[in-house]
Amino acid sequence: MTSPQRLLREATARSRGWFALAGAAAVIGSAGTLALPWTLATALDSVIGERPSATPVYVFALVLVVVVAAGALQTLAGGTYGAAAVAALRRDLAVRALDAGIPGAARFPAGDLAGRLSAGCAQAGQAGYTVVTAAAAVLTSLGGVVALWLLDRRLGLAFLLGVPPLVLIARVFMHRSSHLFLSYQETQGRISALLLEALGGARTIGASGTADAEIARILRPLPELSGTGHRIWRLQRDTGWQVGLLVPAVEVLVLGIGGLALVNGDISAGQLAAVVGYTAVAMSLLDQLDALFSLGVSFAGARRVAEATDQPVAAPGTRTDTGPATGAVTFSGVGVRSGDRVVLDAVDLDVPAGTSLAVVGRSGSGKSTLAALLGRLRDPDEGTVRIDGLPLRELAPHTLRALVGYAFERPAMLGGTVRGMIAFARPDAPDGTVEAAAAAAHADDFVRRLPHGYDTPLSDAPLSGGEVQRLGLARALVHDPAVIVLDDATSSLDTATEARVDDALTAAWSGRTRVVIAHRVSTAARSDLVAWLDEGRIRAVRPHHELWRLPEYRELFAAATPQAREAETLRAHEEAAPRAREAAALRTQEAATTHGQEKA
Repeated sequence: MTSPQRLLREATARSRGWFALAGAAAVIGSAGTLALPWTLATALDSVIGERPSATPVYVFALVLVVVVAAGALQTLAGGTYGAAAVAALRRDLAVRALDAGIPGAARFPAGDLAGRLSAGCAQAGQAGYTVVTAAAAVLTSLGGVVALWLLDRRLGLAFLLGVPPLVLIARVFMHRSSHLFLSYQETQGRISALLLEALGGARTIGASGTADAEIARILRPLPELSGTGHRIWRLQRDTGWQVGLLVPAVEVLVLGIGGLALVNGDISAGQLAAVVGYTAVAMSLLDQLDALFSLGVSFAGARRVAEATDQPVAAPGTRTDTGPATGAVTFSGVGVRSGDRVVLDAVDLDVPAGTSLAVVGRSGSGKSTLAALLGRLRDPDEGTVRIDGLPLRELAPHTLRALVGYAFERPAMLGGTVRGMIAFARPDAPDGTVEAAAAAAHADDFVRRLPHGYDTPLSDAPLSGGEVQRLGLARALVHDPAVIVLDDATSSLDTATEARVDDALTAAWSGRTRVVIAHRVSTAARSDLVAWLDEGRIRAVRPHHELWRLPEYRELFAAATPQAREAETLRAHEEAAPRAREAAALRTQEAATTHGQEKA
């Protein structure tokens, strides 16, 4: 498992220049701060001495300028380093999360992951600069102690009396605070996840009148969050008053000994001023409560980020030479498990190139999982998936993306504008290609009615679920892969519109392999073959009209009412019968032609 320390080291390495500059500025500032009391003492003794000189005053002013400049440079470099570290952490976590398929997973729901990306990365990214400032403060304090020791050993000994209690206070604080900070952030993540889940179902909540119940559910972890927060405050309070008593006590002791040394003639008036300055410098070692608090928060955030980045990610392939793509798909002994549950079990399936395959089955039978395997959106636990005989694990990511494209039930509205959404997989696609794809998906008409047509920002485009699905299909058309996976991509279309869109897609994707997750009779009937999944296993792979004779197969398509089911079935068979005959005749003709060519 990646430790928080390693995570922070890797983030620091991305902006090591700014980190080094902040460290150098801190060292220069520490040196200047240590020199400041001594130059002040020299200037004071020179002014009140028998032979006043302006040179020590100029030296004091120069050191003061150096300290101020070093502080400003440290702030600039530290801020830039912190921003770069946070950006690196967020980029790494986002890439890792997408590669590992974390969003929406049970362990890392979207709201919790958003919290890790925002607050967690921001807190972790500040750790390096906090360490620099704390180290500079410790270094400066140690220098102040040495200076006190050189002025008078009794001053150094008096200060050192306060060090053991400080170390004990710091150890107790860090021991008690680490798990409190982590618990607080985890509870915040749970509340964020619940809130995001409720926002996604806001219409359902409003329609069912369960807003009060949802509010109560979202805020259920709030007492736990409050309790943890109060424990953190009590710990800060206890640590604060302990340090608040220790610092003045040590300061009074040191200054008292310094006053006695002046009275006894052991030090001069200027040196007494230096004692006051070095005492204040040394006291900063005893007043690092804020730094300890910041480090605790930062390491808690780093631990939460490390948890997410530790999720396993499938190793990408490297092969790019695939040869001519035909789109033949093969599943060989494929098995997928989710915990103790078997999702797919020993799946063997051959999809000939250019075939339209409908995948049907009851809810939970593994249809979407099978679809996800085709594009390596997840990997099987057993077996192999091949396209044109090439294992998907061997293909480089960009090669695989060129071979396999998707259209989903709820297409993500990415790309900024309607045109950008359609061309999302091919940003360089010409406008004509984009508009032709929209026309094929029966989206061109409603797109042109939008305020700015294809250039309408997605945030200003009032689209229905069916219209968004048609834009998703247009995006898949622009992608133009060898294998197209339609994961319930027409579920929001009415049957008539679905039939028209399917005709257009069939023409546009002629000769391409299509794998369609089907819930409607009409969708299955229009496909060349149907793969029937039953409890994670392939029960049959046959044409729809053959499977329709089986009562259990017909039950898969039970609609909400008998009337709806009857209408759907009649339409499907009316549409499917001539298609099936035409497809069979075409395949017979092609086979005869191929045979004749081979014989010739």
